Amino acid sequence: MNKNLAISESGFIFNPSTGDSFSVNGIGAEVIQLLKEENTTEEIIRALLEKYDVEKMILEKDMDDFITQLMDHSMLQR
Repeated sequence: MNKNLAISESGFIFNPSTGDSFSVNGIGAEVIQLLKEENTTEEIIRALLEKYDVEKMILEKDMDDFITQLMDHSMLQR
């Protein structure tokens, strides 16, 4: 995760290395914060499953899609 990302409580994200900004929903902001804290994808999925009423398979697919988007926008290194 790009440690320089600035994340607001409302889900506004600024990437100072590219100048890009994005908006994500509350769960997206939560995932980004957990990634910045160096949690693994598996740890994040476990934490979200405990907190939200969602099927594991759906959450895993959504996480894969979100991680891909973060990489595409240079917010997460491969």
